[in-house]
Amino acid sequence: MKHDSIQSLKEAIGKYLKKERLDGKLNEHKLIGIWPELMGPTIASRTAKMFIKKKTLYVNMNSAPLKQELNMSKAKVLKLINEKMGIDIIDDAKFL
Repeated sequence: MKHDSIQSLKEAIGKYLKKERLDGKLNEHKLIGIWPELMGPTIASRTAKMFIKKKTLYVNMNSAPLKQELNMSKAKVLKLINEKMGIDIIDDAKFL
């Protein structure tokens, strides 16, 4: 059996994920996994729950002052997330 096109496993999986529209969900899970690295231990330790819905990141915070601070610097947080991910994965963030 002759193959005209040989690709790496990484490329094949990437194409499959894109075809099945699973790449977005994979990136969302990756973002949630790297949240402590992105935001640091102080913010990560005060993060109760996170989820993404329709390109909006929802973050439940245990600290009202920290929630207010994050709301005020939302643009900076969004820029940091999208730069780290290498794609525009999040359009908005809600700190609850």
